[in-house]
Amino acid sequence: MEFATFILATQRGYHQTSDSVIHDAIEQTVLSEQAGFDTVWFAEHHFNNYSLVPSPLMMVAHCAGVTKRIRLGTAVCVLPLYQPQRLLAEIGFADVVSNGRLELGVGSGYQQFEFERFGVNIDNAPAVFSEYLDIVLKGLRQNIFSYSGHFMQIPPTAISVRTIQKPSPPIWIATGSPSSMRRAYRERHNLLVTALHNGLETLGALRGMIQEAAAAEFRSPGDAKISLLRCCYASADGAEINRYLDNARFQRQLSEALHQRRQQSHDGYMLQATPTQQDMSLETMRENLPIGSINQVIDRLLQEIEILKPDEIAIQTQLGDLDQTTMLRQIELWGDRIIPAVNKSLSR
Repeated sequence: MEFATFILATQRGYHQTSDSVIHDAIEQTVLSEQAGFDTVWFAEHHFNNYSLVPSPLMMVAHCAGVTKRIRLGTAVCVLPLYQPQRLLAEIGFADVVSNGRLELGVGSGYQQFEFERFGVNIDNAPAVFSEYLDIVLKGLRQNIFSYSGHFMQIPPTAISVRTIQKPSPPIWIATGSPSSMRRAYRERHNLLVTALHNGLETLGALRGMIQEAAAAEFRSPGDAKISLLRCCYASADGAEINRYLDNARFQRQLSEALHQRRQQSHDGYMLQATPTQQDMSLETMRENLPIGSINQVIDRLLQEIEILKPDEIAIQTQLGDLDQTTMLRQIELWGDRIIPAVNKSLSR
């Protein structure tokens, strides 16, 4: 089993500065490598405090210079918000400066507020995503490519800085829909999935979707690598666990608010979380997630792995305003105790 850290880089309030959030993310990346994690994933969002990373490829390029081994991933590049020709050049550049360590996660996006400010109709996002992914694949695999589609016309074009990994870096599709899962299996891409803060029943349903998508394309579920994004936290301190869970719930509230957000916040930037119908109590979240003592987390992870059968667990680290010292200690704990114990159990 591979393990990753997932960095959203949220700013919970003005008691945090934007530069401190970004530098904390970089420090967590460096420590993730030292602790033995396989990959670190960087999110992409715009125009609010939900995530301060506007370009995961820029984070990959920077962190390539302060790490040596760990894989560096985009989770995800929101394809409808890009010019695919420029994105291709930046993918090549990021893979070169990281010496072939790029993992390319892509998705269609979901935040209305972002799309409006890029002048992109979110209703077209699935179709634009499909076309732009076609373009990215052609540009990665052909020295000279052209494209004629509904949204984009590209004359014969060459990308000057090409990826080290051939024919391309591993491609991951962020998905919760049968159609995008089927495309991943049809074209031999990988899957980025999440069960949010739900429990084993949701993981079972997700596994069923994956199996059906693979079968529809005459593939085996194991033909695609699966990465599960999960909120996980190990501690004997109940108050510390509650702080982590409160920040996880805060980030979920912001995500829900942004899904159909059309109005500015009072200052146009800093969103305040408000309760939603999807909110869970901290007690329910603790029951649903790999949360608790070290042994409780290990046992729960083994349960979830048995149900979903992922190839990677990506734990969410930089949550809200959970203090950096605590988060760094958590990353070290996973490297020292949890990851070795899980892999030892799986090897049996």
